Amino acid sequence: MTLLLTHDDGTIRRKLLDAVESAREAAVRDAGDGTVGDHVGVVHEDAVSVTHLFDARLPGYRGWRWSVTVATADEDAPVTISEVVLTPGPDAIVAPRWVPWERRVRPGDLGVGDIFPTEADDPRLAPAYSTLDDPEAVEATHEIGLGRVRVLSRLGRGEAATRWHRGEYGPRTDMARSAPATCGTCGFYLQLAGSLRSAFGVCGNELSPADGHVVHAEFGCGAHSEVEIEARSSVPVAELVYDDSLLDVDTADTAATDPVAAD
Repeated sequence: MTLLLTHDDGTIRRKLLDAVESAREAAVRDAGDGTVGDHVGVVHEDAVSVTHLFDARLPGYRGWRWSVTVATADEDAPVTISEVVLTPGPDAIVAPRWVPWERRVRPGDLGVGDIFPTEADDPRLAPAYSTLDDPEAVEATHEIGLGRVRVLSRLGRGEAATRWHRGEYGPRTDMARSAPATCGTCGFYLQLAGSLRSAFGVCGNELSPADGHVVHAEFGCGAHSEVEIEARSSVPVAELVYDDSLLDVDTADTAATDPVAAD
């Protein structure tokens, strides 16, 4: 049995520690017969109350405990039951930590008809007028009066750039490393406007796996507009060899057989 009490022994403390059977009976009344196991510890609550712990014998609750808090007003007052609750022990199987629903959504989770409102104070967005003094967001001047209340903030643009750079169409992918040239030199590369134009654009080649996607300027694929393929015959051709050994003919033999040469 583990005792977590640290203050000096006393009459009240002893009464509370000795109230194991009273605590067990309270747990049985609440939990039912056969669900309360061995007494495994005591937790000090304050000067006039402690909590007795009993193993819980419930299907699906391995490692859980029945926690029964008992209290007394003074040395002469009886011990009373304050509460009986089921609590997880150190080896208990518990549910994962609760995460607010707005943080559970991951890219690709939204389906047809799903609504996911943006928070009013989302740090990724900023009022269009607040970015007028940002040299990286000069394009925001064109947004005033056009119905867009907010545009991407500096943080929002940075997060997007990082996500795209590390994504499927970034410069570090296997396809980019094996490509003959980069997207930034491709005729199908549609450069973005604004502060991200120097690094990102959209692929406009229907034959490319990145067609319609934002790509990094250093991404690349085999459908580059300037790729040239060296034309070669599909039939193996032996190397041409010039053999002039047959031209070494004895002039005497030639004169004997060729009247013109004899003259």
